[in-house]
Amino acid sequence: MATVLVIGGNRGIGLALCKQLRDRGDDVIATCREDIGALATLGVQVIKRIDVSQPQSVETIRQALANKTIDLLIHGSGILTNESFEDLDFDRIRAQFEVNTLGPLRMVHGLTHHLKEGAKVGIISSRVGSLDDNGSGGMFGYRMSKSAVNMVGVNLSHELKPKGVALALLHPGLVATEMTGGQGISPAKSAQGLIQRMDQLNLGNTGKFWHAEGYELPW
Repeated sequence: MATVLVIGGNRGIGLALCKQLRDRGDDVIATCREDIGALATLGVQVIKRIDVSQPQSVETIRQALANKTIDLLIHGSGILTNESFEDLDFDRIRAQFEVNTLGPLRMVHGLTHHLKEGAKVGIISSRVGSLDDNGSGGMFGYRMSKSAVNMVGVNLSHELKPKGVALALLHPGLVATEMTGGQGISPAKSAQGLIQRMDQLNLGNTGKFWHAEGYELPW
């Protein structure tokens, strides 16, 4: 049985990950900001009042974990506010960097000592952060923050590899969540693919950018 920490586990893809990991027998710990929602029905440990843009949230998680070590850390928290060239709201863009880029860096860095040798880290990125795959433009803040978190992930993979910890950057697909307005595949289908990618992650393929369906994506 693995001990799994899901950052942002109270809805959408995060909730689906928690359910499927719990169902296969893992010890699941999930964070949320305020609303526990359906997590309350899963029988998982919940750590509330976690805002990945706030440094004190790292200490809150550390205290809740106490002496536990983590086999699998999945960072799924993210926001999208969809700026166009005609609507460049720099405050909204900055907020996306705080959550989508600095949030994963803050959490992984702060929780490194809970990752034992052989542990794995998954950061939910997005295909729209790929420079090579950008054929339409738009979504300035989200695209930029996801491109930046890809660099965060590659940097972290170099830092964590000597510690025996592997890291993957993950595109979940277009998933029907509140963030996407209900368009796309089900969170359950996406979560199934993401779990498969994490199961296949090792030190030999650390630092790569994967589609949930199993193929590597361009940067």
